Amino acid sequence: MTIKFWLNGKLIEDIISDDILLLDYVRTKGCYSVKRGCETANCGLCTVLVEDKPVLSCSTLAARVNGKHVTTLEGLQEEAEEFGAFLADQGAEQCGFCNPGFIMNVLAMVKELSDPTEEEIREYLAGNLCRCSGFVGQERAIQAYLSKKKKEVSA
Repeated sequence: MTIKFWLNGKLIEDIISDDILLLDYVRTKGCYSVKRGCETANCGLCTVLVEDKPVLSCSTLAARVNGKHVTTLEGLQEEAEEFGAFLADQGAEQCGFCNPGFIMNVLAMVKELSDPTEEEIREYLAGNLCRCSGFVGQERAIQAYLSKKKKEVSA
């Protein structure tokens, strides 16, 4: 089947097999930040944005993004680096394997929720699994990042 969509702002038209997962497809296009983890849609490592909403690419057929905009961490380098600095500052990056999916969800949350509560943050990120830490550092990093964003908006 033929698929036509935007990957990180670039129009892609390609012939794909009907059963290829979005995870596998975007990796063939050089998007190596999208990782294979649990393969059961439970860890968040494979998170991409489809029309600015987080989607688990390990359980999404590539055909489902036909005509849509898909963004991976490679398409959000500036924002990812900015938030990544907050993770590092809080000692929350640990091994870093889960960071791409986690960062994708944080950036989507910031776009969707203007002033999230701690409960909303935890709920939004519930699908992310980090085996290195208990998420305390990540939560501190998110709060610091949100605080900085608020100051930028009010300035």
